Amino acid sequence: MAPTDLRAADPFVAEEIAEGRFPLAGRLLVSEGRSPFLLELPSKEFANRLHGFSWLRHVRASRNDAHAAIARRLTDEWLAAHGRQMSGFVWEPGLAAQRLIAWLSHSTVLLKNTDMAFYKRFLRSISDHIRYLEAMTPSSADGLPRLIARIALAMASLATPTSPKRVVKAAELLDAELERQILADGGHISRNPRAGLEILLDLLPLRQTYVNLGHDLPVRLVPTIDRMFPALRFFRHQGGELALFNGATSTLARELMSALRYDETAGAPFKALPHMGYQRLSAGSAVVLMDVGLPVSPDMSREAHAGCLSFELSSGKYRFIINSGSPHFAGEHYRQLARATAAHSTLTLNDTSSARMVKRKSEGAPFLEGLSEVKLRRHDGEEGGQAVAAAHDGYVGLFGLVHERTISINSTGALLRGKDRLRNADGSDVGEDRLDKVSIRFHIHPQIEIRRIDENEVRLVAPDGEQWTFVCMDAEVLIEDDVFFADPSGVRASRMLELSYTAGLLPEIQWVLTHRGPG
Repeated sequence: MAPTDLRAADPFVAEEIAEGRFPLAGRLLVSEGRSPFLLELPSKEFANRLHGFSWLRHVRASRNDAHAAIARRLTDEWLAAHGRQMSGFVWEPGLAAQRLIAWLSHSTVLLKNTDMAFYKRFLRSISDHIRYLEAMTPSSADGLPRLIARIALAMASLATPTSPKRVVKAAELLDAELERQILADGGHISRNPRAGLEILLDLLPLRQTYVNLGHDLPVRLVPTIDRMFPALRFFRHQGGELALFNGATSTLARELMSALRYDETAGAPFKALPHMGYQRLSAGSAVVLMDVGLPVSPDMSREAHAGCLSFELSSGKYRFIINSGSPHFAGEHYRQLARATAAHSTLTLNDTSSARMVKRKSEGAPFLEGLSEVKLRRHDGEEGGQAVAAAHDGYVGLFGLVHERTISINSTGALLRGKDRLRNADGSDVGEDRLDKVSIRFHIHPQIEIRRIDENEVRLVAPDGEQWTFVCMDAEVLIEDDVFFADPSGVRASRMLELSYTAGLLPEIQWVLTHRGPG
């Protein structure tokens, strides 16, 4: 049984691979007749894509026997180069699990018109992957890689000949991991919105495979899927894109719909995901999403972002205010820059992030300093609207100050009010002698045009003419150069609005966004 692959496929990629060109992870490798598995690869992400065999979906989409033969040859080359040693990065459990899922899902391509010798080598490696993952998964990196490994093992128990006892065991272990990693509100424990999408794109084919083969489903599989759909819709902006919080990168509307089309839960998105730590305000054509959560644990914060109290605003078809997001394919330097508080639409104090890594330059370093508490209150706003007031202690340890933010939206979705305040840890007002540098950034999506009205007012204009006017009478509204990390085409230049001032002179600042239609 070959499970379905729900991710988007492009036959053009298969044509490129057939010509010895590998366009993966935003880079291009020209093999010139040599095996790509023996060449120096252009990036770690490229290597993950190549050795994870996700590119097989493009070969399957091409429906070309010659492309299938080339994919089979490349798989045989991988088996010769890496199939038996079971060491190095190509055998990291998360990557091995991705490869196993890809091989099972696209086995009809790899085994079409094959000879018995390759068939035996391929099945032997499938068995090696299963045994390896069974041994390594319990001690593997926590979070998404471990969950994907459990999904791969459950899938393999169905797609390959095995005993009923092993099918039941794989289902029980998957149940336990789903229970541990998927929160009560349907979000993933990493707090990354895109993680939920990636998990659903693997769980949905797994569910269907259980049904097709007549096996009892894992007890928690269907309830977990049903719980995850509303959480995924919670992060969906008006134009269909996914919000950029905590390591999420660009997710196009069609990618999101590849999972949401299976959503049978219906209903409007939740107002909050309390376990995941997010709030949603919506009225009219406007949606505001706000991060009010904490890193769950050191292991789960290795890709987390220091964006507490940041928010995103979408209206109509477009996102207006965003976070900078995580890059799709860029190197570790850019990934670490994207984790900083300055890359989020929130307040930064003294050019310091609200949550800080132990070793700022180390790859995948967890957040272990700074943020430890967020206080939250949701209440009715003006004119029958909604409001969220929150405060975090990320700057108490270094500077003794608490950041408070209130965002409210009126009932029509045409007026958004914001207030940012700094106070001492004991609740008292900040003294006039405090010289701390404060920057409040509003990262603007690259599609949005910024028009200066005067020093306190700017207009944000979408390509279809929809507009929001940003006003702050307490400080000059600066227009600064910016970087958008999560663009589908790669890291690109953008612009942002910035309010910059000294804490002692302006302990509280207010700003307003007013909507107006095209014209």
